Amino acid sequence: MNPIHKKIPVLIHNGKPILESLIIVEYIDEVWKDKSPLMPSDPYKRAHARFWVDYIGKKVYDAGRNIWSSKSGGQETIEAAECYKFVAWAKRCMQKESVSKSLVDPEKVYDFIVMFRQKLGIA
Repeated sequence: MNPIHKKIPVLIHNGKPILESLIIVEYIDEVWKDKSPLMPSDPYKRAHARFWVDYIGKKVYDAGRNIWSSKSGGQETIEAAECYKFVAWAKRCMQKESVSKSLVDPEKVYDFIVMFRQKLGIA
């Protein structure tokens, strides 16, 4: 549904695609103003949130995609130390109640990755 990059994330609203993480978050805040906002109202805090949305979109997503789609599990594209830091960060996030309550069942994530790798022919 992403006519430009052919990648996720894409939000489909009223049959129209909204592309890229930060744009999607800002779109949601604008369309559903009566709900709790996703972005902070303070300009500095909003800029900080934009930085992390951009960082995750550029670094974390690409690193995960490289790991999931690589025949060797991403070892040739990601240094072991970087992967260790990524795993440690993910574990710290999981300790936060706000994160752990909103996560998908790990078994479902694993099943999705197995299916994704099979679809790419690298299972």
